[in-house]
Amino acid sequence: MKITSLRYVRIRGAFHYDGPLWEERLVRPVDIYPEFRAEGPFWPFKSAQGEHPPILEQVFLLIDTDSGPSGMWGPIEESLAYIIEKRLRPVLIGEDPQAIERIWDKMYRYAIHGRKGETMMAISAVDLALWDLKGKYLNAPVYVLLGGPTREKIRAYASMLGYSVEPKLAAQRAKEVVEEGYTATKWFFRHDPTEGQEGMRQNLALIEAVRQAVGPDVEIMFDAWSSWNVPYTIQMAQRAAEYRVWWFEEPVLADMIPQYAEIRRSVQSLLIAGGEHEYTRWGVKALLDAGAVDILQTDPTWAGGLTEMRKICALASAHGIPVIPHFGHMASTQLIASQPLSICPIQEWLIQHGLLSQYFLKHKVTPQGGYIQLPQAPGLAMAWDESRIETQEEIRF
Repeated sequence: MKITSLRYVRIRGAFHYDGPLWEERLVRPVDIYPEFRAEGPFWPFKSAQGEHPPILEQVFLLIDTDSGPSGMWGPIEESLAYIIEKRLRPVLIGEDPQAIERIWDKMYRYAIHGRKGETMMAISAVDLALWDLKGKYLNAPVYVLLGGPTREKIRAYASMLGYSVEPKLAAQRAKEVVEEGYTATKWFFRHDPTEGQEGMRQNLALIEAVRQAVGPDVEIMFDAWSSWNVPYTIQMAQRAAEYRVWWFEEPVLADMIPQYAEIRRSVQSLLIAGGEHEYTRWGVKALLDAGAVDILQTDPTWAGGLTEMRKICALASAHGIPVIPHFGHMASTQLIASQPLSICPIQEWLIQHGLLSQYFLKHKVTPQGGYIQLPQAPGLAMAWDESRIETQEEIRF
């Protein structure tokens, strides 16, 4: 079996959803500049805000062979499709799609200037499409090919990106997800050190509101998305100690590994999570060698796909550090289902992004009672729900 073609398909359809959408955004590193801080939430649709229903547009990668099924992964950014076509295609055409380790190594070496960022995300998309193809060819879910299943269902936490962080509204939504069965929930800070004590008070008000809403037994976590500094994080951890926070996530910029380690040494009241914006086993090794994080959060759709995430999990397990991947929807489910509970104890479930990323898919990951049932479809369960697609076209570069 040989890879014969790569296709990039843009699909569009009306997005039907009852509930709040993108009420608020998270704090960003660039918010230190007032013109960026004033920006509102990102609107992810190809139609004006307020138009109902909004129009959703997404791009999917398909890998075809001379025999057997096609592999698919998506949605991906169109910029990644461009990289795959213009940079990675020469490595892929004619290869045996089942030789995934060989293909990964060839892509990595061929794109040596793209070891991080969008090129590695493009490599990840190819890798995931190849695993989808292999699972379909062998008629098995990918987690079975990776050595699983290790459990019947996966505990999920409700990740609340896109929801208001106004304390009363946050408390209401936090109660709702607990009533749905979630035993852990993560929220996203909106304020950074440039906003002084008032911004810190608002961040603390969010923590207090969520804790009071969910009670003493539900885990609560908070994401600073690389937008704080060392003194601010340490002070926030001290002031948040009474609310029993499980972790603070990405308190400083991803490249500030010594600062991560300093925070981890200084903070005793909660754990420090990070690695979402790190790539490959080599980037992760630098974090682990420095003692920078208590929880590793590499994303299988960014850090090198499932081929690389297996190596990352092995590295983390040797350091006694659990891996709780950044979102990654179906890819994370397949990875976690193949790993021992001690290595991958829980899955992030971004509620609004989960709806978006799976909207056009037939087989969906949908937590019930705070748990995700393992998918039974072969591969990565990548197949379109044709009833939701209004138009589709192949992209030509």
